[in-house]
Amino acid sequence: MTKRQITQLSYEITGLAIKVHRTLEAGLLERIYEKFLVHELTRNGYDVVQQ
Repeated sequence: MTKRQITQLSYEITGLAIKVHRTLEAGLLERIYEKFLVHELTRNGYDVVQQ
């Protein structure tokens, strides 16, 4: 991967994480955010392996 591709990937994933956080707002357990982030990433075409 090139530096430009890594930057773009980071930008896209961070954007989805912010979207999830804004939608759910603060105060939930980490596993809830993780579940919704995995859903958003998968919905946007990313292959995801959860911890």
